[in-house]
Amino acid sequence: MISRPSLISKIFLVFFGLLFASTAFAVVPTPRLPTPPAPALPSVVSYVLMDYDTGQIIAAKSENLRRAPASLTKLMTAYLTYQAIHNGTLNLNENIQISNTAWKTGGSSMFIQPGLAVNIDQLLHGLLIDSGNDAAVALAETVAGSRSGFVTLMNETAAQLGLHNTHYNNVDGLPDDNLYTTALDVARLSRTLIQQYPQVIQITKQKSYTYNKITQRSWNPVLFRDPSVDGLKTGLTDASGYCIDATAQRNGRRLIAVVMGGPNWAGSTNAVEALLDYGYRFFVNHPVYQSGQQVGKITRNDFSPMHVPVGVTQKVTVTVPKGHFSDLQRVVELNPNLQAPLKKGTVVGTLVFQLDGKTLKTVPVVSMVSAEKAGWLSRMFHKIGDAL
Repeated sequence: MISRPSLISKIFLVFFGLLFASTAFAVVPTPRLPTPPAPALPSVVSYVLMDYDTGQIIAAKSENLRRAPASLTKLMTAYLTYQAIHNGTLNLNENIQISNTAWKTGGSSMFIQPGLAVNIDQLLHGLLIDSGNDAAVALAETVAGSRSGFVTLMNETAAQLGLHNTHYNNVDGLPDDNLYTTALDVARLSRTLIQQYPQVIQITKQKSYTYNKITQRSWNPVLFRDPSVDGLKTGLTDASGYCIDATAQRNGRRLIAVVMGGPNWAGSTNAVEALLDYGYRFFVNHPVYQSGQQVGKITRNDFSPMHVPVGVTQKVTVTVPKGHFSDLQRVVELNPNLQAPLKKGTVVGTLVFQLDGKTLKTVPVVSMVSAEKAGWLSRMFHKIGDAL
């Protein structure tokens, strides 16, 4: 006679069946793939790929190598012109007199001449689209009174902007041993220019410009290949090689790619496109903190209050490789020897974002409340509280 399985036997069989099934079909986590390396681009001397929003460098090669900038010099000429307009000393529609010096300037030209009407807006178009050396000299003389005075302004501004590997010796980029910059400094200047004067993009995105019935095609070859590219500038001399400073916007995100010392326009264009594709394909921006959000605290027995919250003063976004945001480490490094009294809003340290041991971004942190020096009684209670 065959007996029926008991209830306990059935439960036993079901339990081990489920256990076996859960073991057999357990999902094994997929290993996170490493981020592909940046393009090598052996045909160019140096390059930088920067995220515009965060200012982070996504990829770089010899980014601090000093190079002849050629007409990339005109980025600073444009920046100072926009600054003068913003300060009210110039007007876009203001007509100016062209000097013989500007008229006779060699190299690329927008073909201005004495006695021919031209205004600041037209000169900016001729500067950035035609890469007119004559336009650069005319703007410099208008803004500063002379080319030498303008060069002084250029170098003072470079120092203020932290362009420590840049020195200007003329306003247009014609060959000069004392004229140099780096791919990193060009990217930083480009970001500042767009941030402060975004109207520059309305000029640099144009594929041609007509002045005095003469139409010239933009020098920027990437404009004709990539519809997402809307600026900024190119440069070419024997010493500089083929330089392109390009910016693109795809799905609301802007990148800046600077290539210096390319072999020809096609090679430099290919390098820019490779960098832009790399940045958009493998990196993404993540909002991390909102303005005024607490990120840590200061704990000091001699402060009143003893615990002082610290936070960020503006929205913080970090550029990270896709799929690696969860690996991002955040550390608040407080300045040593902080002393009370401490005013609200005082910079007290740095928020450091790291990934795989590499620092991606640093952000200053400030005290969110004021703190006074604690009296002896408060310090005693603080110590008692710590001991409990």
